[in-house]
Amino acid sequence: MANVKVIVIRTAGTNCDRETAFAFEKAGAKPEFVHINELTRKEKNLDNYHIMAIPGGFTYGDDIASGKILANELKYKIAGAIHKFIKDGKLIIGICNGFQVLVKAGLLPNLKGDGQTVESTLTLNDSDKFEDRWVYLKNVESGCIWTKDIKKIIELPVAHGEGKFIPKDKNILNIMKEKKLVVFEYVDQKGNKAGYPHCPSGSIENIAGICDLTGRIFGLMPHPERHISYYQHPNWTRRYKKESTGDGFAIFENGVSYARRHL
Repeated sequence: MANVKVIVIRTAGTNCDRETAFAFEKAGAKPEFVHINELTRKEKNLDNYHIMAIPGGFTYGDDIASGKILANELKYKIAGAIHKFIKDGKLIIGICNGFQVLVKAGLLPNLKGDGQTVESTLTLNDSDKFEDRWVYLKNVESGCIWTKDIKKIIELPVAHGEGKFIPKDKNILNIMKEKKLVVFEYVDQKGNKAGYPHCPSGSIENIAGICDLTGRIFGLMPHPERHISYYQHPNWTRRYKKESTGDGFAIFENGVSYARRHL
């Protein structure tokens, strides 16, 4: 496939759409900004895209709960189009607020397979405040196509007030671990699970990102689009330069590469 087309969904309060689109463009894809209303009014068709990206921000001012209103729009207004998109083997990524949207729409972890049942949530940080910092993430062995062959420990920034991942119950958590759906865990510099501030939200078992059973739908709270260049790291002048790209860039490369090979 010559052109991998990415739909970057935006609405009131979305504010990381341009960075996300730039990351995909740098990875060789052709991103397009599409307002959610264009999809609900059927002015745009999901069938025309290979990857759907829901970027970070504060959609609808995070009224009710972070990502909840946009999640309901996906769930009740364009569910059929999204389910066809997934059935066709296409890819979805949700970053920060986008992760919250996917979880609250029932698209992650989607153990039941109906893309509707909410099996987990993302809620207020244990610190009860907005956390804006760089964190270490451990790339856990999983079936996620977005993180294939990336480094074991990476650094990305977080910026959220409601990032605490909580599964509905222990059974959901156990199935996620058994099926290797946990993709990223918050860790310290040595790769060990650690509490605050290494885990900024207090997420259950330090979970920072998960995927669905297909490995094609991926959500994470940290922002890979904010570390696609080596020079975006706050300590870049003190680090030994080994590569020109940042730790987050490989995620976008993997998604585009997979779409090019399989779609």
